[in-house]
Amino acid sequence: MTDRRPRRVRIVRDGPILVEGPVELVTDDGTIVHSARFVVAVCACRRSKNFPLCDTSHRKRVRAD
Repeated sequence: MTDRRPRRVRIVRDGPILVEGPVELVTDDGTIVHSARFVVAVCACRRSKNFPLCDTSHRKRVRAD
């Protein structure tokens, strides 16, 4: 029987979007990225060198207060 519970997605302020895995991500150019991890960090800032997966590049941002 298939697990029918909803997949949990957590949006982290100034960080990635955390998705319960495994997942298949489709980018805007049609590239398909597979991840079998338990929790997948999806880049929300587009700074990641491993986009669409997060590489914590968002931490390097300097804020102007």
